[in-house]
Amino acid sequence: MIRIDIQPRWRFHQNDGSSLDPQGLALLQAVHDTGKLTEAAARTGYSYRHAWNLLGKWQEFFGTPLIILARGKGAHLAPLGEKLLWADQRIRARLSPQLDNLASELELELNRVLQASNPGLRIHASHGFAVAALREWLEQDSSWQWEVQFRSGSEAMIALQRHDCEVAGLHVPSGPLGALSMSRIQPWLRADQRVITFVVRTQGLILAPGNPHDVHQLADLLRGNLRFVNREQGSGTRMLLEGLLRRDNLDSTAINGFHNEEFTHAAVAAYVASGMADAGFGVEAAARQFGLTFIPMAREHYCLLCREDSLQLPAMGALLKVLQNPEFQARIGQLPGYALSRPGEVLPLTQALELWSKESLL
Repeated sequence: MIRIDIQPRWRFHQNDGSSLDPQGLALLQAVHDTGKLTEAAARTGYSYRHAWNLLGKWQEFFGTPLIILARGKGAHLAPLGEKLLWADQRIRARLSPQLDNLASELELELNRVLQASNPGLRIHASHGFAVAALREWLEQDSSWQWEVQFRSGSEAMIALQRHDCEVAGLHVPSGPLGALSMSRIQPWLRADQRVITFVVRTQGLILAPGNPHDVHQLADLLRGNLRFVNREQGSGTRMLLEGLLRRDNLDSTAINGFHNEEFTHAAVAAYVASGMADAGFGVEAAARQFGLTFIPMAREHYCLLCREDSLQLPAMGALLKVLQNPEFQARIGQLPGYALSRPGEVLPLTQALELWSKESLL
């Protein structure tokens, strides 16, 4: 079975016509992680001489160094090196879901022509660390052709209603906010739909390392000197934040940057890490990935929704086995801020909502 991997690639150009392929970005990441050029070169598979020459080529192109070497103190990124590294992180965090969607579509068409596998399930879900791990795990099973598309929560629900997918991702906050969240997607809910339980994840404020602006609660976001970055309209995370603000009688229009949107948790965290925003809202795993401060605000269930008749599909049985696989569960257990929640259990929607409404929000 054919697999497709699409990666973003970018180049720099000068007015004199010269250009530069940023192949050294992996080296910059390794310097950032290790603090030593020798170890960074080894990690990226470069000789020390090649790494040194590569950095010299970049310095000549930009006219300023990318790393700073200090005798006895190792190496660290210069300001330009930091900006380039964060730019690469932002590009990947923002574009990866769209590129993964395109790759999934192309895989499906090619393998249909090749008749390389059995048809699996069409899964539409908002991008997150757990569902991304699920996608990677499913792709290891070459006996099925899975189509996993990253969509906003509302788009996934509409697709399920229109029979454009068999499985849709669903976010439901614990406690009273869960009922409010469900009321917003009520038009797309049906009595024959069933919940497949998956994980509980923690969402909250994503802040610069050390919390330099002394942010501790949502009300602090209303301070005019803070710059905020949000998730896109229609995403489950955006709905959760709006519900929390209404609960606390806080005016979202007073938040500087509330309509400044990114389309993944990682993109929000990368935006904050790059210094372009002081605060964001998202999952703990994204904050930890970029070494940021995280203040928990709410727990929510990330589950899967399907029609009852889809439970009879052979591929659905394969999906449930994956969710119940101890090795897969161990993989999810490694994600900061994620906890397994009876993964692979099938419940009527009303029963699941009743259970979650009795839980505390945090």
